[in-house]
Amino acid sequence: MEQLSLFEREADLNAPLASRLRPKTLDDYMGQEHLLGKGKVLRRMLDKDMISSMIFWGPPGVGKTTLARIIAHMTRASFIDFSAVTSGIKEIKDVMKRAESDRMMGLKTIVFVDEIHRFNKAQQDAFLPYVEKGSIILIGATTENPSFEINSALLSRCKVFVLQALTEQDMRKLLQNALTDKRGLGNQTIHIEERLLKVIAVFANGDARTALNTLDMAVLNGRIETDGSITVQEEMLEQCIGRKTLLYDRAGEEHYNLISALHKSMRNSDPDAAIYWLARMLEAGEDPLYVARRLIRFASEDVGMADSRALQVAVAAYQACHFNGMPECNVNLTHAVVYLSMAPKSNALYIGYGRAKEDAGRMLTEPVPLQIRNGVTSLMQELHYGEGYEYAHDTQEKLTAMKCLPDSLEGREYYTPTVQGEEAFVKKKLEQVKEYKKEVNRAAVETKEQQ
Repeated sequence: MEQLSLFEREADLNAPLASRLRPKTLDDYMGQEHLLGKGKVLRRMLDKDMISSMIFWGPPGVGKTTLARIIAHMTRASFIDFSAVTSGIKEIKDVMKRAESDRMMGLKTIVFVDEIHRFNKAQQDAFLPYVEKGSIILIGATTENPSFEINSALLSRCKVFVLQALTEQDMRKLLQNALTDKRGLGNQTIHIEERLLKVIAVFANGDARTALNTLDMAVLNGRIETDGSITVQEEMLEQCIGRKTLLYDRAGEEHYNLISALHKSMRNSDPDAAIYWLARMLEAGEDPLYVARRLIRFASEDVGMADSRALQVAVAAYQACHFNGMPECNVNLTHAVVYLSMAPKSNALYIGYGRAKEDAGRMLTEPVPLQIRNGVTSLMQELHYGEGYEYAHDTQEKLTAMKCLPDSLEGREYYTPTVQGEEAFVKKKLEQVKEYKKEVNRAAVETKEQQ
């Protein structure tokens, strides 16, 4: 027996660092305070041992599997780990029968399905009757939006918990713990600068597994000193992560300086500068989806109606980043950045919303005009909801002079189109609309005066 335990301990030491440091209790678990903090919903469910089937949705390496194992331990349930890649309907049904038998004996069974979105409809449906009967507590983990990837019938019987990427502070704490914990690297003397730990934390992008595996690789390739200690060198770390340790802090000033430089270069129609600042951010480890989100904002704020295709290009770039990831999506972002740089510019939408926001903030209680309220009940109709409504499609011009703003804001203009790009056509169209309404109102006044 002693030989077996020694063998097991040696196997544990050879396991990846992330596996050796897998938390066993909630006290050791890192992150997800919004779910597991004192008084939070999931923590209350666990403390009362009242868990139900659930889906963990979040990016890789945030602890979905680990949390499921901790829950199984806390609830004293048997834990069955399913792989959506290798398990078929036959395997599912075999396990469900065993779980049903255990339930009759008063035993709980937690079935954990990693990458549950990879199961097809038939495989997901196989879980449904057992979840409904309570034969199993299903915990699914997915990196994809459950609304699109999980059958609605199964999803409706599960509570969805969104797990967030670990913060840089969480990651640095995790790395420090790995250096001192005996299960990790605590049995060795390791010299690594604080700034290099920060580089690993930033590179990992919220993925604990990536952070620990990168640290493990850097230590394994570190310089062995004469006293047996290990020094992690910057050059070796650069090789491990495949990029230069550029001056960049996604939570600090340089982060905002670079995104500002990208934004203003595009606004100034300078594609060369825009590409450079884009490369600076991506090569330093910036999340490409963050950049893509900023491009979507830019498409409406700085291009707007001057070229409405800009928004389509920016959204397509975001989707491409989601599908491809780095480094493949760098050219997709470059495509969008150059398009936005060369597009005609208009900030009329940005200014228009700002004007409306100011009025909305001062006049929050302004009533909606009766003619554009929806009178769906007899009481509403008695109160004149919808009375005087003019249906634009009933007119030859597809246009009426009906007022849609509150009386106190009559004549107020928020959107003032420019003559840039396609917005010049919008400007002309809007002028025609306003002139038509003036003519109709003028004619109505004259008719009333004659009466």
